Amino acid sequence: MKEQVYKLAEEFSSTSHGSSDYDKDSVYVMGRDSKSYVPLNYLKKKMPEITSVENLQAQGYIFSSSDILDESDFKDWYSTQFSRRLTLKDAKLVGILHIPDSKQIFDAVNQIDKCYGMLRESFVILNGKNFPVQLGEWYAKCIFGLKQLKSTSQRGFDFVIGDGNKVEVKVHWNDSSSPKGVKLKKSLLELSHYTIIMYVSKNLMIRDVIFLDSEFILRKLDEKGHTIFVKDADVGSYFFSKSNKHFDKVVNKIALMKFASPSFAMKLDGRL
Repeated sequence: MKEQVYKLAEEFSSTSHGSSDYDKDSVYVMGRDSKSYVPLNYLKKKMPEITSVENLQAQGYIFSSSDILDESDFKDWYSTQFSRRLTLKDAKLVGILHIPDSKQIFDAVNQIDKCYGMLRESFVILNGKNFPVQLGEWYAKCIFGLKQLKSTSQRGFDFVIGDGNKVEVKVHWNDSSSPKGVKLKKSLLELSHYTIIMYVSKNLMIRDVIFLDSEFILRKLDEKGHTIFVKDADVGSYFFSKSNKHFDKVVNKIALMKFASPSFAMKLDGRL
């Protein structure tokens, strides 16, 4: 499928389309590089097997808002193709599907793990903020086919799943869980429909995953002020390593297996 998409992106990009209405599309798919794109609706006409964004996400494509990527090549391509400038207002409504080089990312993660090990031994890295959090969010984005959009209610980003519901993604970076549990903000849970907790090991691979209804967390778990702590004992039956309950939410099974730790991958093998 990927090669066919690349071919159609090159075909579409080889000529202008100022008289078409493809400039009104809300989703575009990147070709072999950032110089060529193709509207999703054009792909649907040429490739009957593609009926939605989810079909491409299942093949490893990632969805991002164009204003998050700040992709100047796309803006130039858009202007050339449709003889009109992509405004900032329009850019917020446009999503881009692009396929990452999983091998390069996997190799880079292994190299970063070596560097992080040295920095930890030298007491340079003392907590799991920043990069591990972003990596864990990227894992969730790949595995569950989340759309990452600039937040309209707070600083940062919102994640939206295929059914249109908002998802709260929380990353816990450690080889074991804290006795206190994973800390979640009550206000963010109230704004979301689902909550995904990505448990990322110190070697930056996924050691487990939990996918829950946010309403379930708010109703069942104890809260302290504006926070709720999700303890392993309270949600043990929902860990992917133990339960198949939410496997239907997994869009990209290959990504889940590729970035799972060896022990987690063994527990998933044959069950997905």
